Amino acid sequence: MSTGFFLRISGLLPNPLRERLSVRKSDVWMQDLSWEQGEQIFVQAASGTGKTTLMHSLYGLRNDFVGQIFWQATETKTMSAEAWSRLRQQELSLVFQDLRLFPELSAFENLEAKRVLANYISTNELKEWMDLLGISDRADKLGGTLSYGEQQRLAIIRSLLQPFKFLLLDEPFSHLDSGNIRKAAALIAAQVQRNGATLILADLDDNEYFPYTQKLSL
Repeated sequence: MSTGFFLRISGLLPNPLRERLSVRKSDVWMQDLSWEQGEQIFVQAASGTGKTTLMHSLYGLRNDFVGQIFWQATETKTMSAEAWSRLRQQELSLVFQDLRLFPELSAFENLEAKRVLANYISTNELKEWMDLLGISDRADKLGGTLSYGEQQRLAIIRSLLQPFKFLLLDEPFSHLDSGNIRKAAALIAAQVQRNGATLILADLDDNEYFPYTQKLSL
C-alpha cells in the first residue's frame, strides 16, 4: 500500500469516444494504472484520441466515462463539489490546453489573483518567474491582448502558484520556441521537485522535456 498521494484509474473509457477507442490499442484506455508521487509520466496522444478528455476527467471536469478514477482511495464520481475544491487547491494543478486566462485582467492580475488565493508563493518569487519566462514587460498588458505564446507562459506560471502533488500538463509548450520551452520546463521541474510531486504531460509528439519514468500511448 502506498504511503504517498496516488492516482489510480481502472477500465477508463470516455463515453463520447467509446465506439472509436474501444477497438484500438491504448496504454491508458481500458487499462489499470496507478501513479504515485514523484513519477513523471508522458502520454503521447494523436488528435482525436481523447488527450484533453483524459486531463479533464482526472481534474473532475468530466464524468462522462465508464471505469473509475481514484484520488487516494476516493472514487472521483463520489466526490462532492467541496471535496473537489479542496483537491484542486492543495493537491492537483492543471495547465489547460485552452489556457483559461481572464482576458479583462492584466497579465500580473491573472497571476496575483491565484497567488493571493493560494498564499503559497511570494510576490517576489512570482515576479522572478515572470522575468525568467520573459513576460515581465507584459505585466500590465491585458491577458486578452497577449500573444498565445505569452499566454501559455502565463498559464504555466499560474499553475505553479499553489501547492500540488500532481501537476497535469495538456500540450503546455505548443506555441513556445525551443529556448522558451527549456526555460519553462526548467521552472516546472524545479517546482515539481519542490513539491515532491508527480508530473503527467500529454502531447501530440514524443519529446524529452523531462526525465520521464514512464511513456504511454493514448
